[in-house]
Amino acid sequence: MFRPRTALAGAAAVAVLFTAACAPSGPPAGESAVSDATLTIATTTDVVNYNPLIGNSRSDYWITNLMYPHLLSIQPDGSKGPELAEKWGYVNDTTGFYEIKPGLTWSDGQPLTAKDVAYTLNAVKKDKPAGTLYGQLANFDSATAVSDTRVEVKLSHPDASLIPEVGFWGNVVPQHVFEPAGSVAKFANDGSKGGWVSAGPYVLTSVQRGQSYTMKRVDNYPLVPGGKGKAAEVVYRVYPDVNTEILALKNGDVDVIANSLPPAQVKQLQSTPDIKVAEVPGLGYSHMTYNMTKPDLAKKDVRLALAHAVDYDAIRRVVLQGQAVSTGSSQLMPVLSAYYDKSVTEYEYNPDLSRQLLTQAGYKPDGNGNFPLSFRLIYSLQDPVTTQWATIVKDGAAKAGVTIQLQGIERNTYLAMTDKGDFDIYAGNFAIMDDPATNMSLAYLPGGAINYSYVDDPALNALIDKARVTFQQPDQIPIMRDAAKLVRDNVYDNIMYTQNLYVAYRSAWSGFAVKPSELLSIVNPVSVASATKAG
Repeated sequence: MFRPRTALAGAAAVAVLFTAACAPSGPPAGESAVSDATLTIATTTDVVNYNPLIGNSRSDYWITNLMYPHLLSIQPDGSKGPELAEKWGYVNDTTGFYEIKPGLTWSDGQPLTAKDVAYTLNAVKKDKPAGTLYGQLANFDSATAVSDTRVEVKLSHPDASLIPEVGFWGNVVPQHVFEPAGSVAKFANDGSKGGWVSAGPYVLTSVQRGQSYTMKRVDNYPLVPGGKGKAAEVVYRVYPDVNTEILALKNGDVDVIANSLPPAQVKQLQSTPDIKVAEVPGLGYSHMTYNMTKPDLAKKDVRLALAHAVDYDAIRRVVLQGQAVSTGSSQLMPVLSAYYDKSVTEYEYNPDLSRQLLTQAGYKPDGNGNFPLSFRLIYSLQDPVTTQWATIVKDGAAKAGVTIQLQGIERNTYLAMTDKGDFDIYAGNFAIMDDPATNMSLAYLPGGAINYSYVDDPALNALIDKARVTFQQPDQIPIMRDAAKLVRDNVYDNIMYTQNLYVAYRSAWSGFAVKPSELLSIVNPVSVASATKAG
């Protein structure tokens, strides 16, 4: 969710305007494009929420993103770029704005205006849907459409991150559809009342749960040349796991795999006829959090002992096949070059040190050298990388005399258990961490949407709050570095690595526009709408 800050130069920052990166290309020279082709994309999960304001599954995101646009997009370096909004910024330190493109419409012919944007933001603030956007609105007060194309946003407190982060993470929904349904936190938007309405390149028309989701082209999508998607139809097909997806891709049953590839499969697919592999810039990290509501895990020495029992190098070398790098056990990853602090070092893999820390914490080993500690670690079975390294974590803990029970779970159940705090150790990853202040607000402030460790540290809270009202990046950097060191030293989060990802598709297709993270990769709206099949 978070990036190194760019271009917001102060409390009275002017609007910033970027051009889109990774311009799509057409079919190979000498080949014509197939007219009205069907693009078939593989996924491993069903849609849980058709309402983009409460969705939390990757499949939710991939499908609803093709219907409900964002104000801003993101570039490979984490900087923000235009989508619905052509300009954005701050009038003063408590007033922001977005200028959206004129002449936009929903698929039912209703205009998309600044009123839809203002309605979306105000409704999310009021109804508190359990989605990513609500977590960005802590300092949001209200939004007003001052014209058909301009929205002004009032902030309750200065917040340098709010305008770019809300613009990127928040989908815009049609007021004329959502408002009559009542609370946006309760509206299923499941198509039961006349189908779906879209302002993206495609609209959902048919659902066969457990099998497929069919989307038809919308004829007014001005974000791509020609004003509409190249493929007439997009079909998401559901497969039980990534290995089955890969087999379907090789057989020609699907054209794209939306999920990132397991590292061990990358080289094989790169040399497979009729298959291409695209590299997706990584702006996220994999991590473990320790549930501090549990009495044993509330002890810093226990968390430190667990952190020192992990063989991070083996995980990156064996499981990730060298496609990942250390972050120094910090959220400020090397890709965030302005914020990255080389002095913060990774937890040393040292089971003997773990034993010393546990003894120091008052635990006594039995005759076999095992401590009376057992923890349940949850992870998603649809995440093949985490599934592999969870075993390495378990083995390392055993060497330190600690029992870890692995609980691999179907992804949607895993997400529900995570939200409930039904775990001792959470293992997973975040796809986009593009803004350090916002990232830490969500991950470490009390009530933060992804505060899975349940940390509430007054010193850390003060640093994060200070960073969020510091508009100048040079002034914000030392604050963020202090916060990251505090998180690392207290093991409020165990950041394990960051990696670039790889996705695969049939070579008959071209024109994809790659964007960072598995959530966007080559299945972002502009990319899907630009995809072209050669004849």
